[in-house]
Amino acid sequence: MKLMSHLYPLQLQPELHKRVWGARSLHPIYPQEVITEPVGEAWLTGDQCRVANGPLAGRTLDELSREFGAEFLGEAAPDRERFPLLLKFLFPVDKLSVQVHPDDETAAREGEPCGKTECWYVLQAVPGAQIGLGLKPGVTRHEVESAIRETRMEQLLNWTHLHPGDLIYVEAGTVHTIGPGAILLEIQQNSDTTYRLYDYGRPRELHIDAGLKAVKESTHSGKVEKRQPLADKGKSQVNLVTSPCFVVDKFSVSRPWEFRRPQQARRSVWCLVGLRGAGKISSDNSEPISFNCGTAVVVPASVEKLIVKPEPDLEFLCASLPIEKVEHPKTVLVENIATVAP
Repeated sequence: MKLMSHLYPLQLQPELHKRVWGARSLHPIYPQEVITEPVGEAWLTGDQCRVANGPLAGRTLDELSREFGAEFLGEAAPDRERFPLLLKFLFPVDKLSVQVHPDDETAAREGEPCGKTECWYVLQAVPGAQIGLGLKPGVTRHEVESAIRETRMEQLLNWTHLHPGDLIYVEAGTVHTIGPGAILLEIQQNSDTTYRLYDYGRPRELHIDAGLKAVKESTHSGKVEKRQPLADKGKSQVNLVTSPCFVVDKFSVSRPWEFRRPQQARRSVWCLVGLRGAGKISSDNSEPISFNCGTAVVVPASVEKLIVKPEPDLEFLCASLPIEKVEHPKTVLVENIATVAP
């Protein structure tokens, strides 16, 4: 594979998106941000997110994806001219709508580039924070339609508590909602297609017909079983989830580490997000960039190695694409709760 020497680790500027269910403070992720309207999402790798460092500063991910193709995105990317993963922080202080996302097949019929399978890594959660995930066993699309009319949609969902460190897998077609009281890092296919089925009477458009067509009565969604980290003299690593759409690993480092790409025929772009601590990231063809909580760094597929220097400790997540065909992860659809989210 021909390598592009002028591609280097790219620090991205986050895009803040207003949402009716959002927060007026983004602490502790972005305590420096002064906001006057509720912000629900901070997009880290959206198509229009711009590079903040080096010669490519000011360019968008969409522009770079079209210009450099597989040398930027890797051979594992399903579309060699479109960035494959959208990462974002979620800051819910009110309930999100009960919604569903289409899978690739349904999205293609609607002229969309891809579906939206996603996962949530729970950064913070107050006691009692919950999500509604998937339909209770035996619930049909017809019952969903009736429950929407009768304003009891929440009663048909599986409700579970959230705890810091949980990884929730949400296969496309899963009816779901998020309650208040948690900060989540979402990793998903690069799609913003959402069908609102139910919104508690808030004056926002619903997409009941399209949503019902996208609903799957049974899916692979649920909590992914936690694995033990692999530790090695100042570095620990754990795979949070491996799925057909993305792979998510978490790293903790307390001394400088060099990360090298394995010698494989297919490669993937890497998306790094700082979770805790601080440090610097560099490669052979770039100046060091600061890396701390909330920072997103995209590592092009052509970058062979990465140097991570913690100051003094650093915890971060890496999202990438699977380089071979994999199945959906094993999950548990967790406990049902007698009362729905408040």
